[in-house]
Amino acid sequence: MTLQFPEVSNDKRALEEGELFSPRFDVNGLVTAVVTDAADGMLLMVAHMNAEALALTIETGIAHYWSRSRNALWKKGETSGNFQHVEEIRTDCDQDSVWLKVKVSGHDATCHTGRRSCFYRTVGRQGSVATLSADGSDPLFDVDETYRKKT
Repeated sequence: MTLQFPEVSNDKRALEEGELFSPRFDVNGLVTAVVTDAADGMLLMVAHMNAEALALTIETGIAHYWSRSRNALWKKGETSGNFQHVEEIRTDCDQDSVWLKVKVSGHDATCHTGRRSCFYRTVGRQGSVATLSADGSDPLFDVDETYRKKT
């Protein structure tokens, strides 16, 4: 039986101070998920969850997300082996986003580029042009081998 979430309360105090988790999904049925490393706090990724992904995450302890680009449920690490084991889930004051503190198994990589974090570039400026600079992090696994299409 899949975990069910209650209706969002119209009572602001109950929403902000109560003990009932009633996530506020947006018009697309999603909440934003911020994901950090449980040990050192490094920001690993930002993703989205629908009710099914959030319920599966809570039930299994393994992070699940909703892929907006593929329009599909996605168990993080299913292809790469870099599963996100959830150590803690928090929600913000109005329950429209969640924060997952995770331990990554496998290569300790979260990004599909093979890097530990999806945030491996910094935004800068060169005159009137916005630029990107890599932080020097290298992929931790062979992306082509891991994500090769099976024929």
